[in-house]
This record gives sequence, C-alpha cells and structure tokens, in this order.
Amino acid sequence: MKKFALTSLIAIAVTGVTHADRGWSDPQEPFTIYGNTHYVGTAGIAAVLITSPEGHVLIDGATEQGAKVIASNIRALGYNIEDVKYILSSHSHVDHAGGIAALQKWSGATVLGGAGNVDALRTGISPKHDPQFGGLPNFPGAENVHAIADGETVTLGSMVVTAHTTPGHTPGGISWTWQSCEDNDCKSVVFADSISAVSAKRYRFSEHPDVVASLQQSFAKVENLPCDILIAAHPQLNDLWGRQQRANTEGKSAYVDTGACRLLVEKARRGLAERLSAEKQSISAP
Repeated sequence: MKKFALTSLIAIAVTGVTHADRGWSDPQEPFTIYGNTHYVGTAGIAAVLITSPEGHVLIDGATEQGAKVIASNIRALGYNIEDVKYILSSHSHVDHAGGIAALQKWSGATVLGGAGNVDALRTGISPKHDPQFGGLPNFPGAENVHAIADGETVTLGSMVVTAHTTPGHTPGGISWTWQSCEDNDCKSVVFADSISAVSAKRYRFSEHPDVVASLQQSFAKVENLPCDILIAAHPQLNDLWGRQQRANTEGKSAYVDTGACRLLVEKARRGLAERLSAEKQSISAP
C-alpha cells in the first residue's frame, strides 16, 4: 500500500432555518466534532480539518468564496493555514472544489484526489463524462494536484487518512477515513463523498450503465466502511446541525452513529432507483 508522507434537505434546528437558507459560501462557526477532527466548512458545504503536531490535513475546499470562510475558521480554532500539508478532495465540482486553488496557494499544500478527477481539479473544468457536465460552472484550477488510488494512505506522524474510491457522482470520487481519539477512546470517522444520482438536465443514467455500476459499487463501499462518525459532504444529509445542537447537552456522543453510513447509502440507493424508474417511464410515455 503506497503512502503519501509529509516528506514527499432537513430543517436546521440549531439556527431555525432550512437547508435551502444555508448557502454554499455562507459563514459557519467552526467546532470540534471529536478529538482532532474539526468542522471548518461553510454553512452549506462540509470541510474538515484533521490536526496533528506534524501538520494538518484539510478535506475539501467549498466554493471560491467559501475558501475565505474555511481559512478564517482554521485561524479561529487556533491553527495556521500554513500548517496544512495536504488538501484532500472528495470530488471535483464547484461547490466542493471551487476553493481548493486559493487554499492551496495560501498553504502550499499538496492536493490529492481520485485519478478521474485530477484533470478537473487542475483545470476547473469537469470532463464530458461527468453526469453534471454542463450543469455546473467552472472554477479556478489548483496547482500541485496528484492522484491517489483506492486504499492508499496519507500520513503525518501518527495520523493516517485512507482513500476509498467512490465514483459515480463524479468519475474520480473519493471518500476518506481515519481514527480520532479522546482519552484513549478512538472512533472511526468517515468523510463520505457525494454518492447521489444527480445530473445535468439532459443526462440519462439509464444510457450510462457503467456510471450506474460505479454508483452501486460506491454504495457497497460506503455502507461497509467502519463508521462510528459520519461527516457527509453536504452536512444536512446526516443532520449535522441537529447533532451539533444535541452535542450541547449530550456531549460528543451526539455525533456517534454506527448506522449513519448505511442510512446515507439507503437514501442514495433509493434515489438512484427512483431516477432510473422515472427515466423508464418517460421513455414509455405516449
């Protein structure tokens, strides 16, 4: 197993607004989820900082405007953006990768993503075989971008973050896992890439069986990951804001849910089935 080392749509109870009001670039106060795992993303797009004495790992960059929110949140937690050694990408769409170029410039970090998304991360342009090609705007391309494969790890001291290929939503989607500990109580944390069957207007999943197969493989991958704490790329998909509110009274146990990954997959699997059914009905309609 190759290692990259330092040397080389639910109501939001906590605020009383709906997820539609929580924009991709809107500010969000940072907070610690568990151990060295911290939420530094925007109100509508997840980004996570994993800290260590040897440097930090940032997962996802939100939008170009959201990058400023993330950098500010890192500083608010008492860390330096210059100490971020790796920026890990879940997938190469503007809402999750639009801010990576700025964050890479500010930090000097190495950017890692799935092989199928590397060109998009470098250019800011989705490939034509991306289901959402033509439906989302381009974004600034990042420098120092490299591919990471299924099962490869990113290491900083004792921190180990593992890549799990979860394509379908994009050609090179990656979900990430690691261990976070408090008082010798360690939890398996999952940052789950988007695995939903979402596309540009004229795209038909039924005409792309390879993409359907990729999604189904990603469903199986995510539901079988060790998953004590789930952080979804879109935080409302796992009621992160409701969990944050409950954590005020319940403590960190509010974030722990060993069934969360399976539930996320159930929703995505149901969504794909409904999409394929709707496409079939549209063909058979007179």
